[in-house]
Amino acid sequence: MALVLRHTLHFLVLLLPLFHHLTAAVQVSTEFLYPNFTASSIGYIEKDNVFLTSRSSTFSAILSSDSPQSPFIFSILHTSTSTVVWSANFASPAPYTSVLSLSAAGLSITLSNGSLLWFTPRFPRPIAALCLLDSGNLILLDDVNKSMWQSFEHPTDTLLSSQRLPVGASLSTPNGDYRLLVTADDVVLLWVLGDQQYWRLSADLRSMKYLDDPASYMAANESGLFLISEAGRALYVVKLPRTNLKFMKLESDGRFHLMGYSGNGSSLTEELVAPISACDLPLSCGALGVCTLLSRGVACNCPTSFAGSADGGCSPADSSARATLSNCATEPSYRSLESGVEYFANKFLKPASSGGNVSSCRSLCTANCSCLAFFYKNSSTSCFLVNNQLGSFLSPRSQGVFDSSEGYIKIMAQSQLDSGRSRNLIPILLPSITVLLALLFAGIYWRRGKRISRSRKSPKFATLKLWTSKTRDRGFAGAGSISDESDEISIPDLPTRFTYEELIAATNNFRTKIGSGGFGEVFKGDLPDKSSVAVKRIKTGTSGIQGKKKEFITEIAVIGSIHHVNLVRLRGFCAEGRRRLLVYDYMDRGSLDQSLFVPSGPVLEWQERMDIAVGVARGLAYLHSGCDRKVIHCDVKPENILLHSSGGVKISDFGMAKLMSTDQSGLFTTMRGTRGYLAPEWLTNSAISDKTDVYSFGLVLLEIIRGRRNWSMVAEGWSIGGTAFGEMGYYPMIALEMHEKGRYLELADPRLEGKATEEELGRVVRVALCCLHEEPAMRPTMDGVAAMLDGTIEVGQPRPEALGVLRVYGRGFLCSGESGKGSSSSSSSSYSGLSYPYISSQEVSGPR
Repeated sequence: MALVLRHTLHFLVLLLPLFHHLTAAVQVSTEFLYPNFTASSIGYIEKDNVFLTSRSSTFSAILSSDSPQSPFIFSILHTSTSTVVWSANFASPAPYTSVLSLSAAGLSITLSNGSLLWFTPRFPRPIAALCLLDSGNLILLDDVNKSMWQSFEHPTDTLLSSQRLPVGASLSTPNGDYRLLVTADDVVLLWVLGDQQYWRLSADLRSMKYLDDPASYMAANESGLFLISEAGRALYVVKLPRTNLKFMKLESDGRFHLMGYSGNGSSLTEELVAPISACDLPLSCGALGVCTLLSRGVACNCPTSFAGSADGGCSPADSSARATLSNCATEPSYRSLESGVEYFANKFLKPASSGGNVSSCRSLCTANCSCLAFFYKNSSTSCFLVNNQLGSFLSPRSQGVFDSSEGYIKIMAQSQLDSGRSRNLIPILLPSITVLLALLFAGIYWRRGKRISRSRKSPKFATLKLWTSKTRDRGFAGAGSISDESDEISIPDLPTRFTYEELIAATNNFRTKIGSGGFGEVFKGDLPDKSSVAVKRIKTGTSGIQGKKKEFITEIAVIGSIHHVNLVRLRGFCAEGRRRLLVYDYMDRGSLDQSLFVPSGPVLEWQERMDIAVGVARGLAYLHSGCDRKVIHCDVKPENILLHSSGGVKISDFGMAKLMSTDQSGLFTTMRGTRGYLAPEWLTNSAISDKTDVYSFGLVLLEIIRGRRNWSMVAEGWSIGGTAFGEMGYYPMIALEMHEKGRYLELADPRLEGKATEEELGRVVRVALCCLHEEPAMRPTMDGVAAMLDGTIEVGQPRPEALGVLRVYGRGFLCSGESGKGSSSSSSSSYSGLSYPYISSQEVSGPR
């Protein structure tokens, strides 16, 4: 009996380590784990594979596995929503027999044969603990609690709102096909296989640019997505709904999703998707597929002369050729795409060349073994090459653009492939003889000055070649004007160049006039693609704008490269002889003055007014700091703020300063802009800067608040607080005085019927007054103005001593028939003798 008992005790002693391991295996720790810990999916399946949680259980460390005998991935999980936010081996799941270990050397996943599948690097000191924070960060600590390694510094496909993605770092999909990369000045999405971009933060219409400083990192907080500078200032901002926690994830299809978690429930709310259009994804319809955006989803088709293949892709319709990568030993052929079809990455590609023709572009592709297709843009004579990998194309319907390219896919003959002189699958075909003849005749007719129509399914306009013209231009430019220029101009990315005859047709011989001013007249037109445009016909002899074609077109290239959601897009131009016309997008609600100052019209609600103010501020901020070259608008007024029925607000005529050939010193020889909106520096021959636009915006902002012109409140039957100010009143002075008394409600448009609170009114009035400081250096930047209006930063306090000019102007209004000189005794302002605001509303440039 004693012998049996002795053997039984010995057996139990041998089982103790196993019991200890099983007990440890099912134990879930909180916040900390210590060395000599091991875990496997077998031991933790009963605990949903969780072995560690953060202090408040917001995040969990798990061995994600479908079953005890399935491969596992070591991951961090957001507990409430079951969202994986980080994975150690997300591209290489570990066999179920593998073990996760925490030792003094670090973390590792070891296969059953003893080899390492994943491990942290070597450390100079032993690891004392593993810690999971409530931020979702997994940290290895030494014995003095110093961080030796953390998961936040090794992101996979997901980023949390408490996490930074520094310059040079990226998120990647598990298959490695797509990356979201932070560069020194932007955030981009890349298709790795073709090394092709398909989205940029700077080009996204939802982003707002503040600065041009070098970037440091990308991050999100509860209110938005940010690209932050090295100095800690925002470069780009995307405002988003406020949520407690944000998740940024790069999905396996290459789409970037930003989702918010309110703190309740088990679901996330989608707040941002990039790119917006599904057709902008590299493989939205597979290689060689043509993507068409529908109201719900997309439709995929093969290009013309291509057919569906057995593998679901596209291949040449005939059997004599295949889409194949050439080894440069064989002359390839090219197959043309239908008119208007574009490649998804073209908008981000830099031209391989400019100034050539289709033939020279084709030669570049032929000489490049990696080139699979090329696109030639007629308007700018630019050549774009698609290298390494071909993705999907975009149909004309999916692009919303009028200026398109000619696309050609490289192919090899089947017989050449069979002889072994080519390798790797790729695109195809040779332009047909018909196309070549059409191009030849197009060049001949262009040289003769004839109109050329090159429409297939969408129209194209004349290429940018300014040949010698010896014909006399009559009509608009006046009889007898002769162009003696023989320049050939090649400028990349130029907007569409229209012929004068095409614009006559588009406007029905300039029948419907929708505006006029010192710059010229504006007419409504309709292009062949059924889109509406506004055609501005610039007056003959307008100072500085009727110079040589080359200078004019160079300026057009600058203006045409400026794209922002709050700026009217320049669709194209015409430069024939002395004729100068500009073609813009059409805004169906007209200008802001029509909605703001017409008493009998619909009342703009307070939120509409604030949306307009923020949109204009962002548009001006982009002109001042978001362009390659700073643009000063010089004529900010309600007539140059256009509205659309869809809620859009856009600044027009932002190219005036560029077109007028301003002096680089900032000094102008003649006054620009509109009386009533001019900054004081215009009247003292001081240097003009972007702060001049800030002053004009401040005056417009006050008019948005009141709903009437600044200089005619009482004359139009309006009173302020029951106080009479004579026959006329200068509203900016009244706003200053009411600000000093804290009586903001009396400044609001009575038609709002109290729908704006005093707090809201006070905030906007203070922003406007800050813009009206006499000294330009004291005014905020338009970046700052936009941030104050949308609540991103705190509103500054206006300086009454710096606003004396408003009192001078205001007292001038009260002195009927006088110039305002009598006010100088009560103000230190140097502008007491100026009378510009109340003489009249005479316009220097006029509405355009």
